[in-house]
Amino acid sequence: MMSTLAVNAADRERLLAAYPEVFHRSFMQRWGLAIVAVTVFVYLAFCFSFFNVIPTFVNGNWDRAAIYIQDWYSWRAQPRLRFQNGQVVPQWTSRRQYPEGAAIDWLKPTSNGGYTVLFGGENRLEVTPSQVDVYIDGKLYPVAINGDRASLPAGAPARMEQDDSKVNVRFGFAGQAEIRSNQVYIQRRFLGWANFFFDTHSPFWGRSVTGVAGLVLFGERLDPAQSNASLALDNFLNNGSWQHGDILSKLMQTLVMAFVGTLFATLVAFPLAFVAARNITTSRPMNWGMKRFFDFLRSIDMLIWALFFTRAFGPGPLPGIAAIFFTDTGALGKVYSEALENVDDKQREGVKSVGAAPVIVQRYGVVPQVLPIFISQSLYFWESNTRSATVIGAVGAGGIGLKLLESMKTNADWDKVAYMVLLILLVVFVFDNLSNALRSRVMGKKGH
Repeated sequence: MMSTLAVNAADRERLLAAYPEVFHRSFMQRWGLAIVAVTVFVYLAFCFSFFNVIPTFVNGNWDRAAIYIQDWYSWRAQPRLRFQNGQVVPQWTSRRQYPEGAAIDWLKPTSNGGYTVLFGGENRLEVTPSQVDVYIDGKLYPVAINGDRASLPAGAPARMEQDDSKVNVRFGFAGQAEIRSNQVYIQRRFLGWANFFFDTHSPFWGRSVTGVAGLVLFGERLDPAQSNASLALDNFLNNGSWQHGDILSKLMQTLVMAFVGTLFATLVAFPLAFVAARNITTSRPMNWGMKRFFDFLRSIDMLIWALFFTRAFGPGPLPGIAAIFFTDTGALGKVYSEALENVDDKQREGVKSVGAAPVIVQRYGVVPQVLPIFISQSLYFWESNTRSATVIGAVGAGGIGLKLLESMKTNADWDKVAYMVLLILLVVFVFDNLSNALRSRVMGKKGH
């Protein structure tokens, strides 16, 4: 077998002469891949060093990030137990989760003017104006309050720490407490989204699903002026904590921005693309000028256009529509003109041969060829703009993006942020499938 595979000197010289590029490769052919790999590695190492990637990750506020993630699927009750006139007085944040005077099973008044805060298991706080008794796994750690300072007790576990003049206590997922000289700030966490359907002012608050359904279907009217079903819908949409009506309105505003902006861009780009196409318009200056106009419109990012129009017209959906319109006119104009330059001239010549006017030639010789492509691209841009409209809304162009940014800025409404993100994902999913289905039909792929 070895003898049959051996190549004698004459055959070797013949092969070298016939295929010199195979046996005598250049330096870059032999080492090009290794050089590219080393160059990429050096570039990435430079980027890591220049942008301080590793120190940024190491020094990141991962504890805060974990809290924000927890806020996506849980809620925090945050009373402040203030020390006033020898008493402990609870005060609540603006998103109060309980009605006035409600009996709360984890926050109970005591006979000595204080409060007991239960964190589950053997973890709790006994709060008085002069001392806060911290129980962790059943063991007592008294935090004394003297003057303007709360002092960490000796032998305290790692879950308790002294932070300047205050003491922080962590109870895991159940929550935490910040003990100061004049108050105890409580964060008590529970799974789910509090008061998602009805706020504390609604007569439906605190009722089970079956209880609400029974009232809506069979119960006596809670409000003589309207049915229980109408009242329930009104209470849901005007929920003071979740603001469903406002959020859904902003979501619809975002969808309108995407649709109207894309529609206007399609209507304007369609005729301009015929001017830019070299095989349709024979004037080279007009071709060049229109293509540069398209380049100008699409070279400026949609976000920059949104900032510009927001300064010009103020916040609202009009700047968002204008930003989408300008950007997509440039992008669609380029795509349309390229499609026109690749049409089959035989159809045009056939229509022209019967003496048809130039407009009729384009109508029957060109448009039928490119119309499916035009519609398909416009549908794709419409789908993409549904997502983009959320981003440009965050800079003041209206829609749910602005609402999303407002909730992020509070650092206390991350459950509402999760709610809006899920709504956006749902809308994008629906429009993605709808756009794909329409594009398949337009392109003649009904079976897909």
